[in-house]
Amino acid sequence: MSLGSPVVSFARQGDTDPLPAAIAAAPGGSWLAWLGTDAKVRLGRLDCADQLVGTPVALDAVDLQDVRADADGVVVLLTRPGPQGSGQLCGGTSSPTRTMWMVRLDNTGRQVWERQVTNLSASRGGYDPGALFVWWYNHHGTLSFDGTNYAAYFEAAITVANGACVDIHEGDRMQVVNATTGALVSGHDSFEWGCSHAWDSHLVWDDRTGHFAMVCATDNNCRIARPDTRQTVVAGVCDGTLFGGNIVLAGDVGYWTAWSNGNQVRLEHFSTGASDRTVVTAARSQHSHLVTYGAGRMLLTWRSGSSTAAQVFDATTGTTVGGQFTIAVPDHTYVEAKDYADGSVAFPAAGASATSLRIVRILPLS
Repeated sequence: MSLGSPVVSFARQGDTDPLPAAIAAAPGGSWLAWLGTDAKVRLGRLDCADQLVGTPVALDAVDLQDVRADADGVVVLLTRPGPQGSGQLCGGTSSPTRTMWMVRLDNTGRQVWERQVTNLSASRGGYDPGALFVWWYNHHGTLSFDGTNYAAYFEAAITVANGACVDIHEGDRMQVVNATTGALVSGHDSFEWGCSHAWDSHLVWDDRTGHFAMVCATDNNCRIARPDTRQTVVAGVCDGTLFGGNIVLAGDVGYWTAWSNGNQVRLEHFSTGASDRTVVTAARSQHSHLVTYGAGRMLLTWRSGSSTAAQVFDATTGTTVGGQFTIAVPDHTYVEAKDYADGSVAFPAAGASATSLRIVRILPLS
């Protein structure tokens, strides 16, 4: 699919590298977001055949994080430059300070509002005590929608005074914004600071409980944890191979999350605290992706050479459904699949040129 402008490379896949593209299910098709090489995030509508229609909208941005849609429009999560402030680092190398934004468009592509979900301003830069911002490390984010509000859960930095200089620590943050007005909303499971030294932060809206549920990977006791309650889902080992994955609703109560340690991907079922069921999968990988796949099922994907391997699981029992299969595109560490109302799953992949993308769609399981 031709985009009409370049997209950043899919080859760079570290936790500080830019995310090239993201997709969101929408009534009658999808919204596709991609990061250009010109400091712009572009948003375009896709029809039911996954083809670009109309003229994409360009927004100023440093990085793309995620995109989600509803019947009235779309919200994209992105980073932009921010003020540095007057503080002096106690040590280390200086790096640009960024802000995290939600931007809302209606279905015509008109911008409705934008809301910063970090806290930088003209009087508070990133190197000033109390700043909550995006720095050079671990800055991926994700969105979820409860029918009224959008939640953004993302990795962030906090600046703390240390005598005459400042230290900067990494963690994560969750903020909620009203979809109609763009106003920040208190409560709703939001928090200023969650998991310390967080990476792989994911959330899902649970309409059964009326809450957003979240998981992170953290080196605070080396575990997969819930940032809002500080509870441990499952303990791991900080050996450089501890990585978290997505969170999806279980078929009965609670949630499933994918994670890996020692290059072994596991699924954990949990409700309010620790895992009560573990599934050791066939996936030997550091990174995996888990997504709802129709009624009562979930799809796990992971890198397998130059292709992507996939396996369907029952969302209640965690047992496999059918055999493992191959998707003939390379996996990307941070590009996530999204589920659709018809039971299918889709994600963007690198195209044949610098100005194209492929949309990979896994059809509903009959």
